[in-house]
Amino acid sequence: MNATTTAATTATGRLTALARAELTLLVRNRTALFVALLMPLAMVGVLRSALTPEALEGTGIRLGDALLSGGIGMVLILVVYLNVTSALVARREELVLKRLRTGEVSDTEILGGTALPAAVLAIAQSAVLVVAGAVVLDTDPPQRPELLVAGLLLGTVLMTALAAVTSSVTRTVESAQLTTTPLFLVSAFGSGLFVPLDTLPDRLLPLCEVLPMTGVVRLVEAGLHGGADAPELARAALSVLVWTLLSVFAVRRWFRWEPRR
Repeated sequence: MNATTTAATTATGRLTALARAELTLLVRNRTALFVALLMPLAMVGVLRSALTPEALEGTGIRLGDALLSGGIGMVLILVVYLNVTSALVARREELVLKRLRTGEVSDTEILGGTALPAAVLAIAQSAVLVVAGAVVLDTDPPQRPELLVAGLLLGTVLMTALAAVTSSVTRTVESAQLTTTPLFLVSAFGSGLFVPLDTLPDRLLPLCEVLPMTGVVRLVEAGLHGGADAPELARAALSVLVWTLLSVFAVRRWFRWEPRR
């Protein structure tokens, strides 16, 4: 029993130390800090100018509700996906990942410690958006808080796994801006971030439903506004789970721990 407790404490300590070091690097990197703190707010502003009550007329979706769910989706992509991709590439090229693997730290702890500051920041920003939505946009409190939390946690794990996959095909930190763009654009316009899913043409919905972020957005929307039935929630959760498992498989198969030479 004592040995088990000691091992768990040691693993927690290693993860905490990695996360603290990553947070320090994040704070020192002005570009990464801007993307993490201010870019989501800027994207919500862009979304506010793009969406109008007239565009949502007949859908039953209020403007504030669409802005809130889209804003949370943007936080997950910009804060977790973009930042973790850049962080993993930077640590790989600086040989940090290679050195860490020579010690007691497991691969899961390395990836988790690198992503933890961005994950915590994303969840905190999402909480701020929910509160700000109630004050500024006159939105209702979350109707199903447990679904909102589930969507945030599952989305954070998925974005972290996809960031690790993307980093494996990204040569430099600068090129991360290019390699992360496809998922950003597909999610923005096909998963309900910029354009609510219920406003999309019926012929596009089957394709959009299988995109990586769509299940997350469905869970977040259900948590915020309610109205989703059990089969729809099950499909959304299954979609997120499948994409996460595929991403984890890709990480185990192709993730690069050393720089390309």
